[in-house]
Order: sequence, then C-alpha cells, then structure tokens
Amino acid sequence: MARSRSASRGLVTRDRSQAASLQPGVGAGIVASVHPEGVSLRKMRMNQAVATALADEMHADPDVVMFGEDIAVAEGPFKTSAGLLKTFGPMRVRDTPISEMGFLGAAVGAAATGLRPVAEIMFIEFIGVALDQLVTEAAKFHYLSRGTVTVPMTVRGSIGAGLGFGCQHSQTLESWMYSTPGVKLAVASGAHNAYGLLRAAIRDDNPVVFLEPRALYAKRATVATGEDAIIPLGQAARPREGSDVTLVALGAMVPAALQAAEGAPWSAEVVDLQTLVPYDKEALLESVAKTGRLVTVEENPLTGGWGGEITAFVTSELFGQLRAPPIRVTCPDVHVPFGRELEQRYLPAPGYISSQVSELLETGRRPAHWWETEGVAP
Repeated sequence: MARSRSASRGLVTRDRSQAASLQPGVGAGIVASVHPEGVSLRKMRMNQAVATALADEMHADPDVVMFGEDIAVAEGPFKTSAGLLKTFGPMRVRDTPISEMGFLGAAVGAAATGLRPVAEIMFIEFIGVALDQLVTEAAKFHYLSRGTVTVPMTVRGSIGAGLGFGCQHSQTLESWMYSTPGVKLAVASGAHNAYGLLRAAIRDDNPVVFLEPRALYAKRATVATGEDAIIPLGQAARPREGSDVTLVALGAMVPAALQAAEGAPWSAEVVDLQTLVPYDKEALLESVAKTGRLVTVEENPLTGGWGGEITAFVTSELFGQLRAPPIRVTCPDVHVPFGRELEQRYLPAPGYISSQVSELLETGRRPAHWWETEGVAP
C-alpha cells in the first residue's frame, strides 16, 4: 500500500481503502437493520459501538491485536471488548499485568514491527506512568527513522466526570497529548460516532489516542456500521445548524451543548470537533463566519484547555467578522469533586451553558464564570 509522509505535525498517511469489510454477528442488546444504500444501522449503547468497531477491524485486518487490563476474560471494565476473546482468541485479545508502561511499550514495539495494536488504558489518568512510550517513543519513531518506520498504534482510554469516580479517575486530560507532534487525538461524543472514529483510528498509520467519555457508555443511539460508516480523522460534525452563535464542543460536552440549544431564544450552531488533532479548521471558520460568535464548551479546567487554541485560531483568522468576543465555557481550575452535588456543579451543565450564551448575546461582553461570581475558586 502506498505511503506518504505529511509535513504537518510529523504525521504519516496511508491508503487502506482496499481493506475487506467483514461484519460480525449482531451482539446481545443490538437491534440491526439494513440501510437502502447497504450501510447497516444498529441501535446500541456506546460501549457496544466500541466493541463492534474493534470486532469489525479485527475481522478486516489480522494484524489488529489488543492489549489491556481485564479486556479478555472480563471483557473490559466497561464491557467495551465483549465477545472479542471468544471470537478472536487469546493471541489477539491479551490480558496484561497492571503495568501501563510495560504493555504500552509492547504496543509501540508491535506497531513498529508490523502489527496494528489497540492498547486500552482503563482510566486515562493511568497513562501518566507510560507517557514516555507514547510521546517520546511512538510519536517520534517516524521522524527519527526518516520516514521508514510507522507506529500504527491506537491508545483507547475512558475519560470524564459525572459518575462519582473521584478526582484521580474523572479527568479528560486532552492537554497531556494534544501538544505533541506525531500523535493524533480523537474523542467520541456518543455511540453514533464512536464506531466510525475508532475504526479510522485503528487504520491510521500514526499513533492515535482515542478518548471515550465513560458517562456516555450506556447511552443508546442509532449507529451506522460498515466501511461507509468510517469517519475520517480531522473531520468535524455539525449536529445542529444555527445562525446566532457557534458552540464548539468535544466528547460529553456535545450532548450538553445540544441540550443547551434546545428551546433557547437564540439560534445556535453546534460543531462537534470529533478530532482534536488535527482539528477541522475549515468547518470552524465556515461556521463562525456565518454566526459571528464563538463559544467553546469544554470538560476541562479553564487554564490550558483546548478551547484556548480554538479561540486563538478563529480570532486570528476572523477578527474583523466577529460580532462579540469568543468565550470559553469550562470547568474551574480545581480537582474534580467526589460529592455528587459538587461534581455536577463542577461540570458545564446545559443550563449554565445557556445562561453564558444568553449573556454574551445580550451584552456583547464576556460573562463572568460562575466561580468568579460566587468567589469559590481561583
């Protein structure tokens, strides 16, 4: 297959469009139908969409293997590998010791020598002890080898707050990875795109970090499956059209932004980035040029969040067309609380998103963050 080296961020591309499309059987709890154009439509939870994507890629490519803690016999802590051990066997679906540095390093070596591993990090915080394998080794092999070595490795991790896992298991941590050249970063916002994005991640010849908001694992949606349902990395989605303001969101904040826009007195266009590295600059500029206003909705602390990059880019490109200053709706710069009421307060809820947008449209100025108004956080 033809390979080409990208000058952007040290990435490599390869055409794998000729890969075979083999569909596994429909799993328990998944209702399937066939679209007139041949795309299979299934009603499933997001964890089932992840498992289906893994199964489809493992059917299509014998080089796809999986590493992780409790992913084989136990089928994953969130059942994202249900049925895979039985279908593909222990040589391709491997339980590992509790050693992220060890099995992520094994994945780097496997990818560099011909396999296409998918390594699961149970909670994204656990990647901290293995970041060297990802950002120092995998991200740089292609560059250091003058383009002769690729590392087609996917690192999956569950992320996010809202389920009472505490501050050590509830972060999103995109900022740990998105400033590293050579690594791509995609984030699911539901079952509807988890399938297509994950298959694209596995097929990519670069290391790809694929983040899955665990609060969405149990949420059902109609999911398109099959080759035509694969979503190219770097392509944003526009789940809602609008004319007054552009809400740019990622992961679990996409359904929150959509809910905020429902019934609002203003018309919001919602952009789901889907991929943070590389992000879809054209889609952002097209939307903000139309609405004249930009609001990022982020499940991360204000300082260092991905919205800073988005607002800087859009402002530099469309400064003269903006009708109001871009604003960021984020979490405060504090740890994720354990207590349920505090945890829900920490997250940008639809009502809070709506109130921030309303004030922006009414005043044309940046509204104060809730913790500034209440004086409870820096």
